[in-house]
Amino acid sequence: MSIRTEVIVFAIALAASLGLTVPIRHLALRFGMVDKPGPRKVHLNPIPLLGGIAIYLGFVLALLLTRHGVPQQQIVGVLAGATLLAIIGFLDDGGLLHHQVKLFVGMPIAALFLIASGIRAQLFSQLFPGALGFVLDFCLTIVWVVGITASFSILDHMDGLCAGIAAVAAAFFTMSAMMNGQVLVSTLGAATLGASLGFLRWNFNPAKIFMGDGGAMFLGFLMATLGLKVRPDGTPFPLNWLVPVLILAVPIFDTTLVSISRARRGLLPFTSPGKDHTAHRLSNLGMGHRGAVLAMYVGAIVCGTIALFIPNFSLGTTYTVIGLLVVGALAAVFVLEGLPYDRQVKLPKPTSAS
Repeated sequence: MSIRTEVIVFAIALAASLGLTVPIRHLALRFGMVDKPGPRKVHLNPIPLLGGIAIYLGFVLALLLTRHGVPQQQIVGVLAGATLLAIIGFLDDGGLLHHQVKLFVGMPIAALFLIASGIRAQLFSQLFPGALGFVLDFCLTIVWVVGITASFSILDHMDGLCAGIAAVAAAFFTMSAMMNGQVLVSTLGAATLGASLGFLRWNFNPAKIFMGDGGAMFLGFLMATLGLKVRPDGTPFPLNWLVPVLILAVPIFDTTLVSISRARRGLLPFTSPGKDHTAHRLSNLGMGHRGAVLAMYVGAIVCGTIALFIPNFSLGTTYTVIGLLVVGALAAVFVLEGLPYDRQVKLPKPTSAS
């Protein structure tokens, strides 16, 4: 697949997402599908949901029109898992589904679709050839898909944040894949990039529409899939896993921060929404909503750029980079945990009537 094809994939997804968002916004308003303001929200007026439909349709249209030359079985697996999570997310947006269904049922099943199509982690199988390695990689695939999908689901808490971070990550996945001749990854990445940017036009602060959990889970699943597939040439095992981790460093860091912070306060990380994310803390520091989101974009671009250069690093340099990143991430968690944010209160357990 040539660069021209990736450009076509990107353009189709961009145009479709950009054009479909407006009528979908009107549809959401007509049927009352809006996200109302609340103590754990940053918007002050009801905002239409269902923007994820435009992202989904833009991605699928671009993929179906340019699917030639890519593994069809894997495309089917990706679309099956992504469609399942989009539907579950939209049902959750409408209050028709318990929120734990998406975490403990939807996301693991979507991961199984990937595994069935031949897309899975290949980490332990290189260390332990045979059944043990396969089983461990099977489990790692499910953990990776659930973790990354959930991280994007909870990242959708500020105008333009989730769509923008997904666009940045998709751009770096696409560039890495094109540098290494990975046709499926470059196609998926270009389609995700176009669909995210088209929607971002209407979602950046002040947002005129939200993607909803259907859109956030859809993007998270695609990011997890790209992370499983991208493998740059010249990067020794197991350091090649550093590339997707760096490209997805911002959502991974944000999820780690809120998990540590909430666990310290006796809260369950994925069931206790609040204004304690990285962007919230940066905003309270004086950056404002736009400044905080742009700072997150910059962080994603820096980490993605480092990821592209990993294949050119020596083994010693790579380990040094890993050490610096780990120390920097821990220091950032410590600093951010000390910044002002709205702390959720652990609700007391209900007592039975005497």
